[in-house]
Amino acid sequence: MNLARRPSELDTLARRPLEGPIISQPGPDKIPAWVTNLAWLMENSIPIGKRWSIGLDGIVGLFPGVGDLAGAFVSGLIVASAAQAGLPRAALGRMMANVAVDTLLGGIPFVGDVFDFAFKANTRNIRIYQEHLAGRRQPVRDWLFTLLVALALLAIVAIPIVVFVYIIRRLMM
Repeated sequence: MNLARRPSELDTLARRPLEGPIISQPGPDKIPAWVTNLAWLMENSIPIGKRWSIGLDGIVGLFPGVGDLAGAFVSGLIVASAAQAGLPRAALGRMMANVAVDTLLGGIPFVGDVFDFAFKANTRNIRIYQEHLAGRRQPVRDWLFTLLVALALLAIVAIPIVVFVYIIRRLMM
């Protein structure tokens, strides 16, 4: 009769280091499991038929204001993990742009709610994360995207100024 005590699941859990974005460091070529699980929970955890699935991001986004901000916070955790893994700034910029588009367009009443279910920013960010960790980087694509976002932001700022100056000139004539 073997009287040696077998380690219970509780014992092994007690000996494992805590997992999370700050405490544990995965291998240099692996996305932490909590990140992929979080992205799945937020976007694909509820199957609808055979081809479609939704997640908590779309459901939480139905709550005006608070829901979209909560979704953005969770998406920010994924981006923070990517930053901690050492992804280049341009890739992080693409990831943050995905989160910004999801948050801003998701905040529009009714149309934004449908958009929240369809646009899966976290899934896109996991794909960017995987590409960079696997060495399939596309720095030209990252920088081109970053340049286009910068130009779009510049246009968003410049167009109202140009329209304002045009209206003032028309009124002064």
